[in-house]
Amino acid sequence: MAEKSSVFDMIGPVMIGPSSSHTAGVVRIARAAIRILGAAPQEVIITFYNSFARTYEGHGSDRAIVAGLLDFKTDDKRIKEAFDFAKERGLKYTFRSVGNASTMHPNTIKLNLKAEGREVEVVGQSRGGGVINISEVDGFSANFSATLHTLIIDAADVKGSIAFIASVLAHDDCNIATMSVSRKGKHERARQFIEMDSGIKPITLEYLKQLSWVKHVVYIPNIDL
Repeated sequence: MAEKSSVFDMIGPVMIGPSSSHTAGVVRIARAAIRILGAAPQEVIITFYNSFARTYEGHGSDRAIVAGLLDFKTDDKRIKEAFDFAKERGLKYTFRSVGNASTMHPNTIKLNLKAEGREVEVVGQSRGGGVINISEVDGFSANFSATLHTLIIDAADVKGSIAFIASVLAHDDCNIATMSVSRKGKHERARQFIEMDSGIKPITLEYLKQLSWVKHVVYIPNIDL
């Protein structure tokens, strides 16, 4: 039986869809998510919402998201064979779709990732032109683009913590571009999402990790590097 033709066959191996919303943006969402996880994922549930739910197969977003989970860049020629590479590496993934989520951006993807005892949930939006927004991480409002150097700090909700971390970064010559703080409730766990124009020194990163009220730190350089 002859195989069905696809978007991949029509436009070649480098870019895999009719728009960067369905290709470059999708790859970048996945590459950001695996950096938040901090390891190569072993199992992933991939949920496409709204317009993505209706088009992800025909436009190649399914292969693009798997390629990103394998840490392929947006111009990687292996993207069209992403399913084969995922099988070789033992990556288990499940696709789900929700066609009518009125509160979500039209091009939204939720990733539930597992690896080595760690689990994270990442919600990303593909905004067009390859631009993305990571809108949520583990239920915390995030809103960062992953095109700048990003610091995610999970900490106790203590007085002065935001100002203290900003001061530490200033002493490291890191200019803060954006900062958002989300918490579950007063004096409960809080999470800071900080985008910086430049990278952070390893010694500064280790210092932040050693603070008694800091529970977890993730550092994500520009994902296109």
